[in-house]
Amino acid sequence: MCGIVGVTADPDQVPNVMPMLVQGLKRLEYRGYDSAGFAFIECGSQKLLVFKNKGRIDDVVRSYGVSTYCAISGIAHTRWATHGAPNQVNAHPHLDCNKKIAIVHNGIIKNFAELREWLVEQGHRFESDTDTEVIAHLLEHFSREERDFFSAFKKALRMLEGAYAIAVLHEDEPLRIYFARNISPLLIGLGIGFNMLSSDIPSMLPYTRRFIVLNDGEYGYIEPYRVHIEKEGRSIDWRARITTITWSLEDAEKGGYPHYMLKEIMEQPRVLYETYMGLLSSREVEDAAKILADTDKIFITGAGTSYHASLVFTYYLSLLARELAIPFIASEYSTYSRLSGSDSALIVVSQSGETIDSLQALRAFKKKGAKIIAVSNVIGSTIPRESDKTIYTRAGPEIGVAATKTFLTQVLALTFLSLRLGLIRGVLTQSEYKDLVNELKRAGEAASVSIEKSSRIIERLVIGLKKSNSMYILGRELGVPLAYEGALKVKEVSYIHAEAYPAGESKHGPIALVEPGFPVIFVATPPAEHLFEKLQGNIMEMKARGASTILFGVDGYEDVKGADIVVTVGPWGEVLAPYALTPPLQLLAYRLAVALGRDPDKPRNLAKTVTVE
Repeated sequence: MCGIVGVTADPDQVPNVMPMLVQGLKRLEYRGYDSAGFAFIECGSQKLLVFKNKGRIDDVVRSYGVSTYCAISGIAHTRWATHGAPNQVNAHPHLDCNKKIAIVHNGIIKNFAELREWLVEQGHRFESDTDTEVIAHLLEHFSREERDFFSAFKKALRMLEGAYAIAVLHEDEPLRIYFARNISPLLIGLGIGFNMLSSDIPSMLPYTRRFIVLNDGEYGYIEPYRVHIEKEGRSIDWRARITTITWSLEDAEKGGYPHYMLKEIMEQPRVLYETYMGLLSSREVEDAAKILADTDKIFITGAGTSYHASLVFTYYLSLLARELAIPFIASEYSTYSRLSGSDSALIVVSQSGETIDSLQALRAFKKKGAKIIAVSNVIGSTIPRESDKTIYTRAGPEIGVAATKTFLTQVLALTFLSLRLGLIRGVLTQSEYKDLVNELKRAGEAASVSIEKSSRIIERLVIGLKKSNSMYILGRELGVPLAYEGALKVKEVSYIHAEAYPAGESKHGPIALVEPGFPVIFVATPPAEHLFEKLQGNIMEMKARGASTILFGVDGYEDVKGADIVVTVGPWGEVLAPYALTPPLQLLAYRLAVALGRDPDKPRNLAKTVTVE
């Protein structure tokens, strides 16, 4: 979710592009970032200059006097750290050894470690801890071998594995900016006497309303009066793809969606893929699994949504590694910390890395000698800094208060950890491990298919459900923590009282509240052949009391009896079920909030990060 802006202009039409770079980058601040930087070709001297640092855009602009410079072209970047701490060295843009090539990049380069090792052997000197810097040195390396820089650019792209949106500025070609897109979004803005690049529309909206949305695998360059796009070596006729936008700036910041919550639900397929790619190239999962393998007691904690991700981990740890983990809500740490010691490990799950209850739990366990593993979305935050190892998710900034995409990326990271421990313990063979890791690659696909299959049905469901004061969400086994998370979302944003229970527990008290029309939602997880009859029995129990029964399930539950409405979301197994069954519950909560006139982005009484006990 970093931000990219690039501008190249005819000096007779736009004498100085620096204001466009600065203001364009500031219009991407809503995405969140920890550092900012600019690379540009100075008017007159036509030298490449770079200014960057940790902190806010205004601070970087003021400390280096960026606005006092005149530029004929430039690229700018806001960074959300994924490789390397947020600091000046790791901020973008990055340079080659000769300081003539500048690059900004969003995404994850999966094979950066191997590329970096090879480039060091070729004599290249690295200054940062980022995956991005390898691209600058690849461009430098191949520009020595190829007849022109565009050929070197294409050769470098063929070396990259992973997700990326790239913009490159070369001092020797001052009015040309190169670009490439794979997975991470990138657009071209068409102007009169200038052209632009950006990762999102808001940065370009004040200057043009004509855009080309680049597709995966496309690359090329822009000049003041020219756009060139290729894919697999063939030129693309892009003129029929020009889109004219009529959105307001506020609409554009949300990608055309009415709320950030909906935008972030829809981003889940992409961020799951980016998190998957980041986990594949990370040593932290292996190191964390070794810590768990060397301990006798495994604890895991979190607050709110992160606690529900902890419960999902507990399920997968028992399934895939035959290990027991003790999950607890972070604010109750004192009960559990007295059981810990040097034979223990604590996994602390926190989106922000600053959650005070989780931090207190970490410190209490650490004081007892336990090893600490963090799972977080924010590099350099307090919980990762105080942990022995950290596994990072790649969800990007989440603007809406209710956690959506961060939950599923946490689940993905924790499932990776369970798989790795299962391999170390010998529960999984190498072949089984590889097959399951490959299956997780489809997590984003599962989310995408689920959203598509459930969206219209949910809109119809809301018509009746919005009149309810209370509802139950029930599940069995893996469905229990997913039900907890679904109920939390409904409560948070719609203010309808939603309670989650294990379905088998409902007859031990909760069923007393059921009366005609009372909504009961069932989360039906695989394996259907194991759970089908039990869930059907629970549904019939509710139906006998007059409940309005709804089932969200994977394929295999189509013929369940007693359910008024059945929504199936695809043929997903146990490893992929969370990514298929969570988005419909998130969408249900969102649609209920909107139907009731609530603001789903800013639920009352709630904060995004809780930093007080």
